[in-house]
Amino acid sequence: MTDGDIQAGGDVALFERFNLGDVRALIAEFPLAWVCGGRAATLEASLLPLVGVYDADGQLVELIGHLMRSNPLFTALTAEPAATILFTGPQAYVSPEHAGRRDWAPTWNYAQLKIAADIEFDDALTEPSLQTLIAAMEEGRSDPWHIDELGERYRSMLDHIIGFRATVTGVTGKFKLGQDERADTLHAILGALPDAATVAWMQRFNQRR
Repeated sequence: MTDGDIQAGGDVALFERFNLGDVRALIAEFPLAWVCGGRAATLEASLLPLVGVYDADGQLVELIGHLMRSNPLFTALTAEPAATILFTGPQAYVSPEHAGRRDWAPTWNYAQLKIAADIEFDDALTEPSLQTLIAAMEEGRSDPWHIDELGERYRSMLDHIIGFRATVTGVTGKFKLGQDERADTLHAILGALPDAATVAWMQRFNQRR
């Protein structure tokens, strides 16, 4: 990956052009991801909140998370520690009404990331993973919550949880956010679409239009 367009296979489709900052922003804004593991016949998947770890160049190198030891995904990834992680960003149905055109077909705008990763479970990572997630989610609140407020209950919970590190081996994505629309149609959609998150990401990917 580079700080320019991240390319999938060399011939980049319009919606597959994105940069390292887009990856970081999507994971930070939409941290709940499907973590999938196991063979096709016994596929296990769970929605888990994840926090990205980045190198000096801003490239995603790891994802930190935790899960219940009783989760079947724990067994699947212990046996075969390769995972596919799916982040879904903003998404919204776009009607011809939003486009201000009756000769225009409705569509769905969305953003997604597909990340291949090797999973390593580590007891020593359990508490840091919880602390990292809580710090990320509570950041900016007027009265951030701290894990020690659970008191003795916190210690009893730790026996049932295990932290993990997902070392990233590949990133692909698709950001279908109006890049192919005529300028007048794009601006009509931006002014009429009620989904604020999708509008913000459409603006992010159409800054020069």
